Amino acid sequence: MSTTRQTGIIAAAAVPHAPQFLSRPATEDLEQVERVRQQLAAIGEDFRARNPDTIIVVSNDHGDHFVTHSVPAFCVHAADRADGMHKHRGDWALDPDLAYALVPELETQGFDLAYTLSAKLPTAFTIPYEFMGYTRETPMTAIFVNAYVPPQPSGRRCYAFGQALDRALRSLGRRAVLIASGGMSHYPGTRHYPHPDVDTDRALFERMKAGDLRQLLGLSERQLDVTGNLELRATLMLAAVVGERVPFAAQFEPSWHHTYATLAWSLDTPPVDEGQALIYPALPARRVPLVEAVYRLRTSAADARRFVEDAAAFCDQFRLDADERSALVALDEAALRDAFGIHALLTAGARTQVEIARKAQAGAGASAAQNH
Repeated sequence: MSTTRQTGIIAAAAVPHAPQFLSRPATEDLEQVERVRQQLAAIGEDFRARNPDTIIVVSNDHGDHFVTHSVPAFCVHAADRADGMHKHRGDWALDPDLAYALVPELETQGFDLAYTLSAKLPTAFTIPYEFMGYTRETPMTAIFVNAYVPPQPSGRRCYAFGQALDRALRSLGRRAVLIASGGMSHYPGTRHYPHPDVDTDRALFERMKAGDLRQLLGLSERQLDVTGNLELRATLMLAAVVGERVPFAAQFEPSWHHTYATLAWSLDTPPVDEGQALIYPALPARRVPLVEAVYRLRTSAADARRFVEDAAAFCDQFRLDADERSALVALDEAALRDAFGIHALLTAGARTQVEIARKAQAGAGASAAQNH
């Protein structure tokens, strides 16, 4: 049973940040833009009701800052304020105390987190922030991930960073919501821009909607590139913290140039596999004699013959509880496997060996009868 998280990341969302949301050109379906805005606003309202003390936005640079002089894999903005960009110019409040604290804290987790004091705050950060109902005066912790300038951090490295970030926040006693900002399949600046890979996006989205986020780890760097999903690196950080949970909000809105996919999770929601028994569980430590007896039937033809000749005598070799003995004498495969937790390969193999021994015994009996 999951309990309410006191520190670390308590809720998370994967959201789009297309500049068309802000500019609203005539090329756009404005009803679609409004649907996305309403979804983001609802998620923001939910997040504020959780009373976090930190709002972290993870997104990527689009060639504005980290291209030639320095291209860090991960970088946090450590100023107290940053200038926005385009239609979001002007001051945006940041959280320098947390930003500076994350640098040494993540170093202990194996990540050399860079920091900037002068980068502007791209709309990839500020559009979802505004749409989710946060103001310029609500301090943001902005973390950049390199999505577009090779060599980018691998999906696995981004996943590991997400885990490390959660551990760092717990260590620092911070209670955070995480906003992973990035569009699905789009190709800014290229001839592919009007051709998003909606089929791939839909397949990925449906699995995330069902609580399967680890699937993203199967995407190679080339697949992230050719499907227009370079920005999923931010979502991979989120996936590491969310785990296998079903989102409380999900929206899939493909357009002519992007797929606007929005999902949000509460970390109070139990993982989809929590409490489900494994199909192949560990061997039960308290039933070692029973395990050994079934293993012997599974692997020894001689023991299988002894069992067929006298099951009770075979069982006498092992210190079995009465219910274990009863199930073994009857070779009740379902009970041995499901009630007592004996590995299915052992129970199935034991049944097969005993059936072979019984057929051999029956054949020997028939042959003896014919000889008389």
